[in-house]
Amino acid sequence: MTVLPFTIYLSFAGALLSLLAGARSARLARVVALAFALAALGVTAVAAFNFTPTASLQTLTDISWIPQLGIRYHLAADGISLTLVLLTGIASVAGILFSWNIEERVGEFFALYLALIGGVYGVFLSADAFVFFVFYEIAIVPKYFLIAKWGSTNREYGAMKLVLYSFAGSALVMAGLIWAFAASGAHSFSVAYLAQAATHFTHAQQLGMFALVFTGFAVLAGMFPFHTWAPTGHVAAPTAASMLLAGVVMKLGAYGCLRVAIPLFIQGYHTFAPVIGWLAVIGIVYAGLIALVQEDFKFVIGYSSVSHMGFVLLGLAAGNLKAFGGAVLQMFSHGIIAGLLFAVVGRMVYERTHTRKLADLNAMPLHKLMPFAAVVFVLAGLASMGMPGFSGFPAELSILVGAWQASRIWTLVAACGVLIAAAFTLRAIHVAFFGKANVNTDTAAVAHDMPPITWPEKIGAFMLIAPMVIIGIKPDLLMNWITPALQSPLFQAAMKGGM
Repeated sequence: MTVLPFTIYLSFAGALLSLLAGARSARLARVVALAFALAALGVTAVAAFNFTPTASLQTLTDISWIPQLGIRYHLAADGISLTLVLLTGIASVAGILFSWNIEERVGEFFALYLALIGGVYGVFLSADAFVFFVFYEIAIVPKYFLIAKWGSTNREYGAMKLVLYSFAGSALVMAGLIWAFAASGAHSFSVAYLAQAATHFTHAQQLGMFALVFTGFAVLAGMFPFHTWAPTGHVAAPTAASMLLAGVVMKLGAYGCLRVAIPLFIQGYHTFAPVIGWLAVIGIVYAGLIALVQEDFKFVIGYSSVSHMGFVLLGLAAGNLKAFGGAVLQMFSHGIIAGLLFAVVGRMVYERTHTRKLADLNAMPLHKLMPFAAVVFVLAGLASMGMPGFSGFPAELSILVGAWQASRIWTLVAACGVLIAAAFTLRAIHVAFFGKANVNTDTAAVAHDMPPITWPEKIGAFMLIAPMVIIGIKPDLLMNWITPALQSPLFQAAMKGGM
């Protein structure tokens, strides 16, 4: 476990060297970026192999940083953070493989990409609230440039909307944390210290601090009604950035809710849990219905991500062991599935057909023109629908079982969301890949010029399919990490007497 901080350092070192390599050749920049992403994934694999699940965070690094404010560079990990670090490692390597074709300012692209990844690793490993926030901000900034420079549809608008929402959420988080720090006696930003001090806060303070911090993080998690940045940002982003936004970055918000907001401000959490639950199920159904009527293929996946993140928030609102465990498993599962869906739509389909309109794709028998893409999308679609045998099934089932214990109405509404997800997924599969059999002149020309699926794309797809199936068949591989972490006193206190 002590090697995990090197995921951060390798990512930032890779960002710098990719930038320098890009000045010499695009190919060198790609190779450098892939090498450092693989190295970080290898570090994670070593840590996972040697990991012994416990009910407490295992300190990795603890160094005084700003002693006047009690800020320490404190990194720690448990089964929850290790699960999400593993997700980040897999998604980062796959994203580079699906970006192998980028030709414009390649070094800068991969430098920003790896800087974002380094920030994500830092968030998942931070045990100090201030350090957590610093890495959180580091992960936000590169998103703007990745979308604004290498994006497509309304990229400037999508980038600006995403960053404005993100920074607005960050401002709420910072306000809540500074308030908690001051009220605690201004001795330390340690999450454990603040959680202990928060037990002495007044009920009004708990309510205010929780509302600020949870809402700020929930914005990035795509919670209704603050979700509108997500589909716009996903559609505007280049393929790798879309994969990271849906697969990893949205998880930062949910992780912040789980790791910081809930255990620090337990009274506030118990008070607002019913509101969070209703917003979650509304988001599940609303985003699913919007996805059902979309005509832009990428918007379908974008709204699908918002709907599926609603299940994570529902698990957090339910407030029991099954629901919390399912929420973390859903973060991992959705990160893999959403990344694969965006890879197929953005890279395999759009960059070959030059259209995302379902009506146009319907005129092309894509299951014949690109059978590999069709098979991969069907598999990812089945996983997204929550079919048994894929990771989405145990994740959503755990959440629904936990939610049933909290509110049967929430569960019934969320179950309707599952049916809606099946509807928009099957519609997208049928219209985009199994459309009209007749091929007109324009479509024939497109098919003639369509390059084959490359080996980097195939390897990237298999990297995402493998965990999607393995965790679907054997969810205990991750649940055996997650459940002990949820037995910690902080989470047990949050679940005791909760919804």
